[in-house]
Amino acid sequence: MTLLDAPVFNAARERHRRELFWGTVGGLFVLLVVFWLVAGRPVDWPWNWYTHLRGRNTIDNFLKDVEKNDLATAYGIWIHDPKWQQHPNQTGAYTFARFQQDWSPNSSENEYGAIKSHKIVAARISGNVLLVGVRMNELKSKALFIDYDPTTHTLGFSPVELYLGP
Repeated sequence: MTLLDAPVFNAARERHRRELFWGTVGGLFVLLVVFWLVAGRPVDWPWNWYTHLRGRNTIDNFLKDVEKNDLATAYGIWIHDPKWQQHPNQTGAYTFARFQQDWSPNSSENEYGAIKSHKIVAARISGNVLLVGVRMNELKSKALFIDYDPTTHTLGFSPVELYLGP
């Protein structure tokens, strides 16, 4: 085949290929934006968005159980072991008794009193954990910072605090 014997240009086929390409690009962009919105609009790299989604969901479920005063289920979420009552000696250094002191509504150790509501106000990847700032009982003055470890799926109190604005 020589240059003079080139195939005839098919405009319909080229238009179809172009529409397919741009439709695919547009669809991927829409999926990316929807995933960003579902993950909580994180200000982070896209490969960390799933960690944001899992961490925020885990902390939200944990705090809902604390609000219902279901501390046994909340403790299972905290240590990522829903069957922790079958082996209470293997829960680690943060025991259920200490957990009750920190989260029980009538405990003197609980700074927030009975937790009736919560709102996740910030979430950032810090090192290898997701650091989440939570406001309890609609208090503007003191936020609680909880970290979520994406490898072990456990929660913990964070020594690092995020700037939440004035």
